[in-house]
Amino acid sequence: MTRIPFPSMQRPLVAILRGLTPDETQAVVGGLIETGFTAIEIPLNSPDPFRSIEIAAKMAPADCLIGAGTVLTVEDVEALDAAGGRLMVSPNVDPPVIALAAAKGMVTLPGCFTATEALAAAKAGATGLKFFPASVLGPSGINAMRAVLPKELLIAAVGGVSEVNFGDYIKGGITAFGLGSSLYKPGMSADAVRDRARITIEAYDRAIKENA
Repeated sequence: MTRIPFPSMQRPLVAILRGLTPDETQAVVGGLIETGFTAIEIPLNSPDPFRSIEIAAKMAPADCLIGAGTVLTVEDVEALDAAGGRLMVSPNVDPPVIALAAAKGMVTLPGCFTATEALAAAKAGATGLKFFPASVLGPSGINAMRAVLPKELLIAAVGGVSEVNFGDYIKGGITAFGLGSSLYKPGMSADAVRDRARITIEAYDRAIKENA
């Protein structure tokens, strides 16, 4: 089993850019990186996603993690690798998908909701677990499952998390988040995304400091 560790980051925040187009990629991703985001996910149900991932991967600094979300098949993993992506996020636990991505050196964050799914993902070699929807599980639900999971796994909360409730999760030791509609919605200008990113970063840093 190969488990690729999550890279060291000042803030383990993943920007989820569902609906991003290739024409928008450079400006939107550039603004996020300038603001302090170092992990970018472009879901595969976006327009021409592999082209956007390729653009983002080529422009991003080496310490940035660029990749895809909604990865469902081994063919998706192959295409992601060809585009230069290093982050594989899925909505489900599919061991062959996780294993292939890990074999290609990708950071893997499969989605899970139950202890059975979480342990299956861990056994398959996932880097971390994307608990989704976090708004249903809540910090207490996620923390209850952490007791039976390998300590080296990154635990991320995704779905219903934003700058308004970072503190609720951080109090319980959950410091990694995937941020979608609170950060980006299709059609938003790069300037608007940059403003949302700045507010998000400031709120995250404040919540970390308050709960240190």
